[in-house]
Amino acid sequence: MNDELLKRITVEPGKMTGKPCLRGLRMPVATVLGMMAAGRTREEMLADFPFLEPADFDACLAYAAWRLQEYEQPLDPQAAA
Repeated sequence: MNDELLKRITVEPGKMTGKPCLRGLRMPVATVLGMMAAGRTREEMLADFPFLEPADFDACLAYAAWRLQEYEQPLDPQAAA
């Protein structure tokens, strides 16, 4: 995982209800990923949101991949059976 990319993702409890955002901005990772999933190009998003930087898109994808590697571990091993 590229740690430099993940440094672009910030979580502040008092900002955007603690959602992961880009570089301390009020731009949630989920919003960027949602636009990408809807077919928006990076160029369109850069034009619409001039405060975004090209590396922000890679950071969002890296963050999503990292988060999806996590899984829930039940406290009671019998509960998983």
